[in-house]
Amino acid sequence: MSWKHRGFLALAVSSVLTASATVLPSPVVRAAPGAGALTSLDLSPGNRRAAVSGLYDWSKAGYRGGMNLPGAGDINSNQTCQITPQELSSQYNVKPDDGADDSAGLQAAIDAIKSSCSGSASYTELSLITLPAGELIVSHEVHVDADYLVIRGAGTTATKVVYRPDSNTLYDTLTEDKSDWDEDGMTSGSGKGGWLWPGRGLFRVQSRGVHSSYQSDYSSAPANRKDIFEGTVNVHWKSGVKLRAKAGDTGFSARIGDRVVHLASSGSITSLTAGSLVNIRAANTRKFYAEQQALPTTFPLLNMHMRQQIFTIASVNTSQRTITLDKPLEFDVPVNSTSDGSAAIGGATYDSKAAPLVDPVVGVGFENFGFTQDMPNLTKAEAIDNYGNMDPRAEMHGIVFKWAANSWVRGMKAEMTGSHPIVTEEAKNLQIVNNELDGSWNKGKGGNGYFRGSRVWDSVYAGNTSRNLRHFTFQWSASGNVVVGNDFDSDLNLHGGWERNNLFELNTVKVDYGHRSGNCRANCGDEGGGGPDDSNWFPIWWGAGKKAVKWSGASGYRNVFFNNTMTKQVATNGPFQEYYPDKQRIYVFGWNGSAYKHLDIGGAPIADWAKNEQRDYTGGHGVDATKTDSAKSLFLKSVGGK
Repeated sequence: MSWKHRGFLALAVSSVLTASATVLPSPVVRAAPGAGALTSLDLSPGNRRAAVSGLYDWSKAGYRGGMNLPGAGDINSNQTCQITPQELSSQYNVKPDDGADDSAGLQAAIDAIKSSCSGSASYTELSLITLPAGELIVSHEVHVDADYLVIRGAGTTATKVVYRPDSNTLYDTLTEDKSDWDEDGMTSGSGKGGWLWPGRGLFRVQSRGVHSSYQSDYSSAPANRKDIFEGTVNVHWKSGVKLRAKAGDTGFSARIGDRVVHLASSGSITSLTAGSLVNIRAANTRKFYAEQQALPTTFPLLNMHMRQQIFTIASVNTSQRTITLDKPLEFDVPVNSTSDGSAAIGGATYDSKAAPLVDPVVGVGFENFGFTQDMPNLTKAEAIDNYGNMDPRAEMHGIVFKWAANSWVRGMKAEMTGSHPIVTEEAKNLQIVNNELDGSWNKGKGGNGYFRGSRVWDSVYAGNTSRNLRHFTFQWSASGNVVVGNDFDSDLNLHGGWERNNLFELNTVKVDYGHRSGNCRANCGDEGGGGPDDSNWFPIWWGAGKKAVKWSGASGYRNVFFNNTMTKQVATNGPFQEYYPDKQRIYVFGWNGSAYKHLDIGGAPIADWAKNEQRDYTGGHGVDATKTDSAKSLFLKSVGGK
């Protein structure tokens, strides 16, 4: 097998970095935004390929299972459900370029749409708020919880939303060393800041519904803590239904490939209805950690649901207490953390759950405007190739999708957000297309500054340009997603947590030498809270069990790389050298051709992807490269000549 087919390029250059903070080099000159992004891809259902034999079926990824994004004909003609720039000014006091805070007015406009229009709206009768040209000021998170709503600007440079987080929005609880937001230390009543995860943003697509048991805490919480309790109608420990073993399979409610999930014999299941969304959440077990080659470990094992996925319920059998999902499961579902024969983690038994999304937000779109987080005491130049946190209090995101589905971000421009410009946490069938994302004030300890897909399923990321961010990530069980035709100067990062069945193709990934963990001034480190390492970041990053168990667990199975243009610079001012250059070879990570396979060296599982990025994992060592395809795309029939 030739070196191209083996899937690696031996780069004969190594570098020595210090593990501590280093002096930053002069800012590098990067490619112009959009230079390599494919912004004219035909993502329509008619241009989707059928599933390639032996691979996942991505044909239904994206908005509404692969349907076209809305057009002019999908906007509700009822003028009550359209708010113009003039109406924003006259009725809601949202006026551009006046220097005044527009937060309350924007929220009031969204709330008016929710009250008057969302209940009767649909994907073909969308409401519309049109932002004016000029600059709008926002001081606290805007809650976009009105279903079937488009927020549209006059252009990415014509309309600009400037985020200036106020004292009730900035995090007032930091870790002991002041390097990162302390979610667990941010408490109020029975709640804590971790319930806000992934954190506050500029726009938050999420229910504000408060569970009845938290109403008192919510009412008594101060202004900077109320949002802890918002959305709690959806949290799995309140909405989730416990499971029971299916007949003939002691300890498991369902297996990979099954569509029927067996519910416990007691407890209400009225919130589980045909056509609604449910998150199937499988408890961690010691055997599952062992499968990931994560044991033994000095890091604490966690009682949690690493394996998750949102499905649509096809049917409910109330007498037999089962639900049938719209498609097969991608993981085994033990009844709890010990039912597969494992010893308890931390001395406690943790239940798997079928957790309905009681109040999902659906049909929300952002289009055609720019946004930034204004930090007057910081300069953008200092943030380039600086993988630390410049102001941990201000780790606010741009657009947050949580407990959301069938939504989109199209033709937007984000500049210097507080942390992630676009981030997900329990979201399904999103379409993130033709956006420009440039820079973050915080890219360090705790995992900041990503273009981040966490617990996201069946979504499409296409034609985007990303500059000066830490990573593009899929993590925490993200599955069934397609990343196609993007232009990145950071790595395609499988960050850990059993993410699987994701496709990366037709992307341009050019990673310069300055893009590395050790390039940091202050508040340096990784998502697990540790310090920087002395490795380089290559165009691909894969979560090894021994490393990623620190914050989650290993990357999962069948993540596919195909026909990407990836290059890496391994020395200052050095040449960019090709990485996985064979354009027809299908590289399937975490796979041996028929089952999951952790990456290994001579049969010994790698402890860390770092410093092992250039090794050959084909031929039975964790990357299946036995398939080729003569087409340009595994996802699309035609890609416009590329």
